[in-house]
Amino acid sequence: MLELLNVNPSSGEPIYRQLHDQIVRLIVGGQLQPEDVLPSVRQLAEHLAVNPMTVSRAMQQLVDQGWVERRRGQPSCVAARTSANTASGSSLLAPQLRALVEQAQQLGVDYDELQQLLKQSWHQE
Repeated sequence: MLELLNVNPSSGEPIYRQLHDQIVRLIVGGQLQPEDVLPSVRQLAEHLAVNPMTVSRAMQQLVDQGWVERRRGQPSCVAARTSANTASGSSLLAPQLRALVEQAQQLGVDYDELQQLLKQSWHQE
């Protein structure tokens, strides 16, 4: 799982938020299943070369939101799906889509051109 995570310290987004969002995407996208064991805070911090407190903050938010379970003396694991932690990929993309549309409008890119750019990007993957 560690190879699926990376952070960008130069990004305007806090590192704990980047880590939180990436783990949520992995859960919603099915790469992490309920009961999958997560690396320890120390392992994540070492892999990402960040402060363990930063990782701990992200993990605590995941626990508080019901994405991750912590049990005393056992490693953290992905929580079972509940109505509290059920989200779709499209709902997770909504903020980025709003930002993309705003940027396109500011740059004078019309809907059809934006749609064509999305289609081209989609097929490059």
